[in-house]
Amino acid sequence: MGANKEKNETCGTICLKYLLFTFNFIFWLAGGAVMAVGIWTIVEKSDYISLLSSKIYAVSAYILIMAGVTVMVTGILGCCATFKEQRRLLRVYFVLLLCVFLLEILAGVLAYIYYQQLNEELKENLRETMVQKYHQPEHEHVTKAVDKLQQEFKCCGSNSSSDWVESVWIRSREADSRLVPDSCCKSPVIKLCGRRAHPSNIYKVEIVGMFFTCCLYRSLKSEPY
Repeated sequence: MGANKEKNETCGTICLKYLLFTFNFIFWLAGGAVMAVGIWTIVEKSDYISLLSSKIYAVSAYILIMAGVTVMVTGILGCCATFKEQRRLLRVYFVLLLCVFLLEILAGVLAYIYYQQLNEELKENLRETMVQKYHQPEHEHVTKAVDKLQQEFKCCGSNSSSDWVESVWIRSREADSRLVPDSCCKSPVIKLCGRRAHPSNIYKVEIVGMFFTCCLYRSLKSEPY
């Protein structure tokens, strides 16, 4: 009976060990995914981030990378603690795990509370950048980013196409009587198509609305944006 009991305890310990290892491996992969999203945002979406006057959005991408690294380290620590069966490592692991869990709850609560404020701030920052810097000297990167953004998301302006009425460039002679940039047009290959600001010719959807819609759609499909 003693031998059977000891055998059962050994099997239970082994099963628990491999269960914890599997959990930590999945946890490690999740950390890698979060870090990848942060890196992808900085590398692929740097043009869009440059449109915003606030640095908080760029900082958010770096926070994602740091969070991913922390989760990956925690996962590796958990695997080592599980196989070596060291109590100190297990204690450190569970403390880190608890911290990550609490930070995720805090981030979720703050995102829910400040979502509307973030939306309005993003609109205002983007509108100000587009109105003041589009097609201006030493701001070629802004012009390129705005054109790319409007074509990719099939939209015009931050709040609406009427944002361009106050544009420094639109009011200048260089605009050549355009009402909106040609990148607002449904067929941007047509020269000076921005002179006709009619819904049949230009996109009337706001940038921020389309941006958040696409982000939500892609996140539901588990794709990075």
